[in-house]
Amino acid sequence: MSTPAEAAYYTARAAGGTGLVITGITFVADDFDPIAPGLARIDGDQYVPGLRAIADAVHEAGGLFSVQLTGGLGRNNQYCATLGMEPRSASDNTWFFDPSVISRPLEVAEIQLLVRRFGEAAARVKEAGADAIDIHGHTGYLIDQFMSACWNRRTDEYGGSVENRCRFVREIIAAIKSNAPGLPVSFRISVDHKFDGGRTWDETQYIVKELERAGIDLIIADDGSYEAMDYVFPPYYLGDDCMVTAAERIRAVVDVPVAACGNITPENGEKILARGGADMIGIGRGLIADPDIVNKLRAGRAASVRPCIRCNQLCTGNAFLGKPLGCAVNPEVGYEGKRILTTAADPKRVVIVGAGPAGLEAARVAGARGHDVRVYERENHIGGVLLPAATPDFKRELRKMIDWWDAELAELPGVEVKLGYEIRPDSAELQDADVVLVATGSHPLAPASIPGIEKAVEVIDGHTGAPLGKRVVVCGGGLSGADFALEIAEQGHEVTIVEMAEDIARDMFSINKVSLDRSLAEAGVRVLTGTRVTAITDSGVDADGPDGSVSLEADTVVAAFGVRPARELVEALTARDDVTDRVYAMGDCVDPRKVGDAINEGYELAYSI
Repeated sequence: MSTPAEAAYYTARAAGGTGLVITGITFVADDFDPIAPGLARIDGDQYVPGLRAIADAVHEAGGLFSVQLTGGLGRNNQYCATLGMEPRSASDNTWFFDPSVISRPLEVAEIQLLVRRFGEAAARVKEAGADAIDIHGHTGYLIDQFMSACWNRRTDEYGGSVENRCRFVREIIAAIKSNAPGLPVSFRISVDHKFDGGRTWDETQYIVKELERAGIDLIIADDGSYEAMDYVFPPYYLGDDCMVTAAERIRAVVDVPVAACGNITPENGEKILARGGADMIGIGRGLIADPDIVNKLRAGRAASVRPCIRCNQLCTGNAFLGKPLGCAVNPEVGYEGKRILTTAADPKRVVIVGAGPAGLEAARVAGARGHDVRVYERENHIGGVLLPAATPDFKRELRKMIDWWDAELAELPGVEVKLGYEIRPDSAELQDADVVLVATGSHPLAPASIPGIEKAVEVIDGHTGAPLGKRVVVCGGGLSGADFALEIAEQGHEVTIVEMAEDIARDMFSINKVSLDRSLAEAGVRVLTGTRVTAITDSGVDADGPDGSVSLEADTVVAAFGVRPARELVEALTARDDVTDRVYAMGDCVDPRKVGDAINEGYELAYSI
């Protein structure tokens, strides 16, 4: 059931200047594919009013509204077991989540029923007032399973030749156009599945021509599949414009408009259009991070666009866990119309100690609400550990985030940032503060139990220019150590990661880890898991591994054992009766956490003042 929160979310993007707002997948049927609670559906008349409310709100905000329809996920539906339905597919394919389970091929009568369901759904979408319909044909979902030779081994009229494999989608397009006359129909397709044996351009080029002959009005081009999930939600490792070639290839062989997507920044989007790489630019997560992209560009304020850092933490990550949509850098996502930075009724003097992500976001929100804000940072730069951690080129959007905060704070007259200024428990600056927000971050862990630990270079120092030899052993395979290993391996160092656990980057979102693991392998990084560092020597690292003791020669050893909260200041302040009720801790000094959690916490604390 469409909700007011959904309407507020889509409306904010339309109000921000987005020309066409397309929903997420909306199920047309539950006959053969289970629909998990909370997912959008239009398989009954009772869902029309909620969808109409969204369409009306988007129109009132000046945007156009399209509903993306799906016939189901087929072999990729993760809810089959929990919701008690067997997986279905074009052929007897393995269920993605358990290869020992075999999907049942849809019968011809069932295919025809699904086609009818698309037509019924299209009629409801038109009744709801939508301006267009999008068909979800990518990611290896059910329609994709029919189109692709790797999953379609049928011998009837829906299998075999390209024409037969596209019969299902041609019938779907016809049903939609018949039941929703006048509505343009777009189709999203994966040009390259990005796994061995998956569909490539050699096959896709004939499929897109079939789509054009079937009367499709727009093709949205990307890459990926569940077997290469990182291309479906590309993390920062894949860089800018990571799927633009998909659009360029399609545009060269069809006459209908083609849209490009995939880590496209506004600046790059303009370049793609200018060179004829696409007719339209599709932005998803970027518009989650900043719904006002288009209006800011129109006003010549490109620098004020809040960058998407491509972390997938609270957007895609939440969706995979069945949680409401959120955003690491935009805490107002999911709270559109509720979290509004109005002027506080009782402006206060706010002191913020630490200019990392939590401190900077708290300063921005408190300043926007009219409080008198003073930020004190011990280092000579803002950003905290985010700044050195963002040195790799693949993390450039993180660097942009620091620049964004810098510019935002500069425009707030009530905010002053003092660098190279350390606040102590007895600092006079705390005396007149109504609220003290402590965001002092963390300290690196240096296990005293490891002989020679003092010989290691701390990973943050490695980011900031500490000299490194040719052969580098990184002790610790958490996200910090793994990203650093990738960074220096791409610079030409011979790198080994030593991790005590059975896997590296264990707390990383699974989709991002697909990219990380592949990138490390391509860069030649040696990864030793289940291996404990026992000593750091003049010649390298001694460790105990699954096969016994091992000595790793290295010119430089880097310590990336993790961090512990820097709680000294907050503990000293909360122990004082005269300030304890005015002190609040946030960010890593409470507990080491991901950047998105720190930003959201900083926002929420400042918003509550």
